[in-house]
Amino acid sequence: MYVPLLERRQTLELVAAEAARARAGTGRLVLLRGATGTGRSALLEAAAEQAEKAGMRVLRARCSPDDTALPFAAVRQLLGPHSEFSEEREVPDERARGAWLWRLLRSFTAGPPLLVAVDDVQHADDASRRWLVDAARRVDRLPVLLVVTERSQYDIEAPSAGLAHSLSPALVRTLTLAPLSADSTARLVRSDFGSVPQAWVEDCVRASAGSPLLLRALLDDLRGTLPATVPRASAALYPGAYQAAVSWWLDSAGPTTTEVARVLAALDDAPSAPDTRTPSEASNGGPRPPQPPDPDPDPETETRPEPEPEAQPRPRPDEPAADGFSAGGAAAVSGEFAELLGGVTGADPARVAGWLTAMTRLGFLRAGAAGRPRYAHPLLRDAVLSGWPVARRRAAHRRAAEVMLRRGERAETVAGQLLRADAVGEPWVTGVLLDASAVAVHAGRTTDALPYLRRALDEPLPDDHRQRLLTELGSLEYATVRSSAGIPRLAEAVRLPGVPQDRVRAAVALGTALAGRGEARAAVDVLRSLDSQLTGHPDLARTLQIASALLSDQDHEIRQEVYRWLRESAARSPHLVGSAGQALLVRYEATAGLLPADAAMTRVRALLAEPVDPLAEPFLLGTAAAVAQWADELDEAERLVGRGLARQRPSLLHPMHRALLNVRADTAAARGDYARLLSGPEARPSPGTRLGPGNGQAHALVALVETGRTVEARRLAGGFDLRDAKDSWEVNRFLYARGVLRAAGGDPAGALDDFLECGRRQSARDVVSPVVTPWRSAAAECRLALGRPREALELAEEELRLAQVWNTPRPLGRALRVLGLATGGRRGLELADEAVRVLRDASADVPLDTELIPALIAQGRQLTAAGERARARDCLREAAERAERLGAVRLRAAAEQALREGGARRTTTALTGSGALTGSERRIAELAAEGRTNMEIAALLHLARRTVETHLTSTYRKLGIRRRGELPTALGGRQGG
Repeated sequence: MYVPLLERRQTLELVAAEAARARAGTGRLVLLRGATGTGRSALLEAAAEQAEKAGMRVLRARCSPDDTALPFAAVRQLLGPHSEFSEEREVPDERARGAWLWRLLRSFTAGPPLLVAVDDVQHADDASRRWLVDAARRVDRLPVLLVVTERSQYDIEAPSAGLAHSLSPALVRTLTLAPLSADSTARLVRSDFGSVPQAWVEDCVRASAGSPLLLRALLDDLRGTLPATVPRASAALYPGAYQAAVSWWLDSAGPTTTEVARVLAALDDAPSAPDTRTPSEASNGGPRPPQPPDPDPDPETETRPEPEPEAQPRPRPDEPAADGFSAGGAAAVSGEFAELLGGVTGADPARVAGWLTAMTRLGFLRAGAAGRPRYAHPLLRDAVLSGWPVARRRAAHRRAAEVMLRRGERAETVAGQLLRADAVGEPWVTGVLLDASAVAVHAGRTTDALPYLRRALDEPLPDDHRQRLLTELGSLEYATVRSSAGIPRLAEAVRLPGVPQDRVRAAVALGTALAGRGEARAAVDVLRSLDSQLTGHPDLARTLQIASALLSDQDHEIRQEVYRWLRESAARSPHLVGSAGQALLVRYEATAGLLPADAAMTRVRALLAEPVDPLAEPFLLGTAAAVAQWADELDEAERLVGRGLARQRPSLLHPMHRALLNVRADTAAARGDYARLLSGPEARPSPGTRLGPGNGQAHALVALVETGRTVEARRLAGGFDLRDAKDSWEVNRFLYARGVLRAAGGDPAGALDDFLECGRRQSARDVVSPVVTPWRSAAAECRLALGRPREALELAEEELRLAQVWNTPRPLGRALRVLGLATGGRRGLELADEAVRVLRDASADVPLDTELIPALIAQGRQLTAAGERARARDCLREAAERAERLGAVRLRAAAEQALREGGARRTTTALTGSGALTGSERRIAELAAEGRTNMEIAALLHLARRTVETHLTSTYRKLGIRRRGELPTALGGRQGG
C-alpha cells in the first residue's frame, strides 16, 4: 500500500461524502490539516482522483513560498489554463479583480460540479488566501467543493492565522491527519521485508516517528541492501532518501525551529543508547514506545491495516494522550530543559516547551532519563544533526555550558558540554573541568576524569596551572590506561617552570611511575635533578630525599646508597632528614635486625607527635604504619593507614599510596583475613603499572593455599615469570608465597629453592629480620622434610636469634615452633610448648591464629611422639577448631591428619559454632547467656565452679567469642561456625 494513504480510508470517505453534497448543489470548504510528512498532498491527490471518477471537474493549485510576492498566484494556477483568464489585466484593483475571478469560477459551474484542490495553502499569497476565504463563504449554494491542505505543526515561531480562522464552523469541515499508528507501521515494514527480527521492525517504527514521509524514505533506503540492523547514522543509508526527508521536514519548520531541533540533538547525552523500557515502564515515565505488530498477522490484512480514528480535534494541553502521557505532564517534565534550549538558541522557552510537547505527541521525541526529551531513534537524531557545520555544533555546546553554569548545574554536566566545544579561553572553563574531574576521581571513576583533564589542556593556561594539570593527568593516565601513557605528561610537568611545591609533586609522581616500571635508577635521578633548584627550601629537599629512599626499595644497590646518605645525614644533623626521614631509618634498622619492637614504636610515636611538613606527612604515616604492623600493633597500623590514605590526593601518583595499601594487606594477612586478601584491590595489579607481581598478589597466593584453592593458586603463580621480573622486595615476597604453594603441594625441594632465593635477595638489601619475610623458618621446614636436620637446625637457630631481637609474639612463636621441630626430643617439646604459650598469651590482645594454629599442630605431633596422646588430642582439636573458624582449610586438614595419626576417632560433627557444643557446654552456656554467674550455674547443676569455668572456656573457643555478653547472639545465630 502507498505509505501516505495508510489509515486514511476514513478521511477519504468523509471527503467523498462532502463531494456528493457538492454535486447536489451544497458546497463546502474541507480543510485537511496535519504536520509535515503526514501525507496531506497524497491524500488531496487521492481525493481529486476520486472526484474525477465521480464525474466532477477538478481545478488544482499547489502553493509555494516562492510565489508569495505575486498577487493571485494560487488562483492563477486554478484558472490560468482557461482563455477567459486573460481578461484579468483589464481589472483595475484587487477587490474588483477578486470579484471578476469569482464570476469566472461561477461560470465554470455551468458544466460538471467542481472540486477545487489547493495544496499547502499556508504558502499562498495574501490575495489568493483572501479570495479562497471569500469563496468559502459563498460555495454553500453552489456545486463546488473546496479541498485545501494546510500545515498545522507547532513551531517555535508562532505561525500566522490559519485559513479558516475567520470562517463560521458551519462552512468548514476540518479533518486533522494523525501520525501513523505503531501497529500499521510495523505491518507495513513486515509486508516489505518479510521475516526480519522483531527488534529490526521496532527500530523502523521508532525511526519513522509515525510519519508517512519518513517511513517511505527509510524503506526506500533500506530496500536496496537490507542491513543486519537498522543503522544509527544516516551516512549508512543509500541513496539518502531518509536524510533528504528529514532535511525537508526541518526546512518546513523554519530556521528557529530547526536551530532548536539541532541543539536538542547535539545536547543528547547518550545518542546511541537504545530505549529498552517496557511499555508499562514507559507509560509511567514517558511516551509509550511503538508497540510491535501481532506475532502472526493475518495474511489477508497484512497490507490493509485497520486505521485508527484520525479526524479528531486537537487535544487540550491537560488532556491525556492516547499513550497515557499527558501533554501537560510532558510540558512539566521538559520545562527546565526547554529553558536550557531557549537559553542556547535565544528562543522563547515557553514556545520551546510547547514544541517539545507537540513533538512528543507526534512521536518524534520520547522521554529519556528523568523525563528529558530525546529523539525517538538515534538515526532520527543523526539525520537532524547531519548538514549542521561542526563549528556551529561546537558553538552550541559552548552556549549550553554557559547556560548550565548560570543555572547552577553540576560540574560534570557542564563539563560534558565543554568536552564537545572548542577552546573558550576563559578562566571558568578550566575551573569547571577540574571540578568535574575531582568529582569523578572521588567517586572512583578515574576513567571518567581523564577526558575532563585532557580537555582542560586545550585552554590557555599559565605555566604553573599547566604543570599541576599535567601532573594530575599523567598520574591518572599511568594508573588507569597503561604505564607508558602518563610518563610523557609527567616529564613535561617536571620541565615546566612553577612554584617549588608543584615541581616537587611532579617529580615525585614521575619518580613513582618510573619505579613502578622497574626503572628505580631513573626515578631517583629525576628527584635528584631538582636538588640545585631547592636551595632555599630545606623542607622540600628533605621530601625529595625521603621519596628517593622509598623508591629505592625497588633496587637493592640504590637502596644501600640512599640509606647510607640518610644514616650519615641523621648522624650529623637530624634536622636534615626530618621526622619522615628518621622514621625511614627506624624502618631500616628494624628490617636489618638492629632494633627491638618496643624501641622502634617508642621512636615512631615520638616522631608522630612532632610537626611535619604536609608534603612529608604521607611518608611519615606510611612508615609508622609499617613498623606498627610488624610490632603486632595491628589496630594502630590500620588507623595510620587510614590517616595516610585520607591525606593523599587519589588523583596524584605518590610512592606512599602503594606502600599504605601494602601495609593494609600485611595487616589483613596477620589477622588471617583471607576473604579481604582475595577480594581487596591490592590483590589485583593496577592496569599496566607493574612489570612483576606485587605484595597484594603474594598475600592472595598464600590465602588461596590456606583456603584450599590450590588450582587457583597455581594459576596465579604461573601468571608471572619471576626470571624476568625486576628486582624488588615485592617480588621477593612473591617468591616466598610461591614457596608456600610448592611446600603445600608436596614439593619441598622446589619450595626450598624459592625460600633460599628470597633470602638471598633480601639479605642483599640488608633485610634480615623475619618481620618482613620468615624465609629461614620456611626453609628449615623444607630441609627437615628432605632429611637434612642439621641444616634445618642452623636456619632455625638464626631465625630465633633475630626474632628475639625484635621480640614480638608472631616471629618469636614461629621461630620457637620451627626450632622445636628441628631439635626434637624433650627439648623440642619444651620449645613447642613455649611457642604455644607465647602466642596464646598474646592472642588475648591480638588475633594470632595464623601462627598459633601451626604451633598447636606442632605441639600435638610432638606430644604424640612423646606418648602423651590425650594431651596431644586436646592441642590438635583446638588447632582444628581454630582453623575451621579462621577458614584455614589447609591447617584444619593438617590438624585432622595429626589426630588420625595419633589414634583419635574421626568425627563428622562441627568443630566450631553452636553445633560443636556438647550437651553440658550448651546447658552451661545457655545459663550464662541468661545472666547467671559461674557460682549460680555450679549450684544449679551440682558441679564444681572450676568445671563450669572449663566448659565456658571451651565454649568461647568453639563459638569464636571472647566475652560473656556475646553468648546470646553466638548461641542463636552461629550454627556450625
